[in-house]
Amino acid sequence: MQASFYTLDEYHNLPDLPGVYKYYNSSSELIYVGKAKSLKKRVASYFVKATGLNHKTRRMVKEINNIEIAIVNSEFDALLLENNLIKQNQPKYNILLRDDKTYPYLLLTDEHFPQIYPTRKMLPGKGTYYGPFASVKAMNNVLELIRSVFTVRTCRLDLSPEKVAEGKYKVCLEYHIGNCLGPCEGLQKEEEYLKDIEQAKHILKGNLAMAKNFFKEKMQESAENLAFERAHYFKLKLDLLEKYQSKSLIANPNIKDLDVFGIVSDEKCAYVNYLKIINGSVIITKTVELKKKLDETEAELLLTAIIRLRDQFHSDADEVIANIQLEEEFEGLNVTVPKIGDKKKLIDLSLKNAKYYKQEKLLASGEVKDKKFRVLKQLQSDLSLKDMPDHIECFDNSNIQGTNPVASMVCFLNGKPAVKEYRHYHIKTVEGPNDFASMTEVVGRRYARLLEEEKPLPKLIVIDGGKGQLSSAVEALKTLNIYGQIPIIGIAKRLEEIYFPEDQFPLHIDKKSESLRLLQRIRDEAHRFAITFHRNVRSKKAFGTELTKIEGIGKQTAEKLLKHFKSIKKIKEASKEELLELLGESRTQKLLEWLEKEKSG
Repeated sequence: MQASFYTLDEYHNLPDLPGVYKYYNSSSELIYVGKAKSLKKRVASYFVKATGLNHKTRRMVKEINNIEIAIVNSEFDALLLENNLIKQNQPKYNILLRDDKTYPYLLLTDEHFPQIYPTRKMLPGKGTYYGPFASVKAMNNVLELIRSVFTVRTCRLDLSPEKVAEGKYKVCLEYHIGNCLGPCEGLQKEEEYLKDIEQAKHILKGNLAMAKNFFKEKMQESAENLAFERAHYFKLKLDLLEKYQSKSLIANPNIKDLDVFGIVSDEKCAYVNYLKIINGSVIITKTVELKKKLDETEAELLLTAIIRLRDQFHSDADEVIANIQLEEEFEGLNVTVPKIGDKKKLIDLSLKNAKYYKQEKLLASGEVKDKKFRVLKQLQSDLSLKDMPDHIECFDNSNIQGTNPVASMVCFLNGKPAVKEYRHYHIKTVEGPNDFASMTEVVGRRYARLLEEEKPLPKLIVIDGGKGQLSSAVEALKTLNIYGQIPIIGIAKRLEEIYFPEDQFPLHIDKKSESLRLLQRIRDEAHRFAITFHRNVRSKKAFGTELTKIEGIGKQTAEKLLKHFKSIKKIKEASKEELLELLGESRTQKLLEWLEKEKSG
């Protein structure tokens, strides 16, 4: 690679070769780094057509004092060199990733009986670093998996053969509970320990398939040798790997290593989400903000993000997919835009993350100021809704030990409870405690009524429950031929997971998000309203049964009282005149005597 300086008057002498150019100001400060297929043509474009440049670029050109170039073998090499120079120097006119975090790594030490532990410092000669991990939680999940599947030591002792032979160490609690095989006392040979380390390396690289095959082979080998306890031991390890992998989003077992990028932008910034796929599983997800410096296009911003994020997360995947096409092709970097299939679904997932990150940034910056609409706009973004959900209705069922099944519907307008629109439902068509059938009934009744009365449908329906309740509500909408006209979701209580119809994987909204808090508030209000109604129904039923025990008051009279006064409390508070008018003198006297006895008893 050659490097040389040119003055402004000499730019026409630049070679017609691929490379990197660096602009310096009069203070010898590096202000911009660029890459080019042809250095001569690219640099000349700044000076020959200066009038066609935008304001920011013209301002940069005025600052240029001299130019340094570096010639490379290909345009792709220029792209990589440009990335390294920007990372090292951070020139003020170059696009920069807004990310000041120090990411954690897992270190596999280079020593006898290697250790695996987390670190944020990369020191040469210590061992092999795996990562970086986009979050501490993701890193701890991998470390926990390795320690549960393999007997890898957690101590920091020097287990050189000399130290172990001296008998300096004693086994610890990890040995006694089966998490370590005691290499410190020479109870485990190093060659056996290193077999586990070899398999752990596959997991550290995100390749669970190799480790799973290892345990399958061991399990089959043990079973063939009639060592069934040993076979069961390997089966448990295999189950742990299967369980861990099921927590990851499985794109498609046929999709191998792949990088996914989704970009959204506004006038000032772009937001790019990156998904790293290994063996069909999403193992890393990261979203970054890029601030525009010279009115760069989305394609230019995306290219910057692709190069830097692949470099940061050490990706060498041959295939890269994105939601937009790059402006030019680079030999060595194949970026495609899928239109259908599982890869298109991955793009949609990446875009959902990018849009959510953008919304969070706008909320944090205060650019969305009206809190009422801010939360609704955030909810619209989180759920990818066409319209802002200013009319939300939520349903909940209530039956305690299978008695008196009822349901409730609460309505929120502009993010606030509209109490006058709340509705109670007695379950009419379902026998016994069947939450799914009950949900189908009440949702059907609600929207059949709205359609009949030609009233507006909500912008979002929320079902208190998981996939089962959601499917039941969807069935009602399909019967009414309005499925697809109203967005509908289910919210499961335990993990606050958001389910969409016919979607295999739930959406997890940030626990601190205002939009999730709004959904929780609506769900809790529906639950409160249903429980209160259920208690009243049970109480009325019990009170009505008690009334029929009074001589002269039968079932019809009890129902007449409850229908007229609406509540038990109002019956007890009613005046003698009111009761006389409704029941006559004889039955009124008997009721008052019974109420007095109840009060004193």
